[in-house]
Amino acid sequence: MNNKEFINELSGRTGYTASSTQKMVNTIIDALGDAFQEGKPVSIENFGNFEVRKKMERIMVNPTTQQRMLVPPKLVLSFKPDEGWKSKIKNQKQG
Repeated sequence: MNNKEFINELSGRTGYTASSTQKMVNTIIDALGDAFQEGKPVSIENFGNFEVRKKMERIMVNPTTQQRMLVPPKLVLSFKPDEGWKSKIKNQKQG
């Protein structure tokens, strides 16, 4: 589902216009981004948890040259879905 399809689906469910729905989604995304920039976790009830985590530095080996390289530490965004979503996806039939 791309952005336009998502906005159309959401505006249909809420009864708002597509443009006002897009503004709401942009506001939510901006608020999430601000929280991530500050390193704060974000928990959305019945959906999951977003958290900025620090990956430690590590040594990587290039499989072609066998050269060892040091990968510096970095911040990554992680998502842990709600248990209800995990079980729904796990029990979904493969088609």
